[in-house]
Amino acid sequence: MSLDDRGQVTAFVVAVVLALFVMGGLVIDGGYTLAARRRAIDEANEAARAGAQAVDVAEYRATGILTLDPVAAVVAAEAYLYATGHAGAVTVAGDRVQVRVSITQPTALMQIVGIRNLTVSGRGAARIMSGIGRPAP
Repeated sequence: MSLDDRGQVTAFVVAVVLALFVMGGLVIDGGYTLAARRRAIDEANEAARAGAQAVDVAEYRATGILTLDPVAAVVAAEAYLYATGHAGAVTVAGDRVQVRVSITQPTALMQIVGIRNLTVSGRGAARIMSGIGRPAP
């Protein structure tokens, strides 16, 4: 080994260790991000279901037809989202409640390269139903 070769192994080891941390960060933080996306989808679906249970009672009593109370549906879905602690948007169109949820997932190892958070979103929808698996008339 000549004097000119000293320190080359150290630079190589540092580069390899840094690459391993980045790859580990992709695997670990990628897994956390996929789990957060699944959680966002689940929460959006559950919030939509909560909203789809908001029956317009006066309309049902008067006509016997199940319809959504749009204001109560939005309130119910937003209350569910508030309980989860995640932000979302709720829309009601006819007999459908649609919800979009966003979750910010902090990273574990990707902070080394300056990525502190990853934001994921999920969508869910539900309709008011009468009985089991039968749309409201």
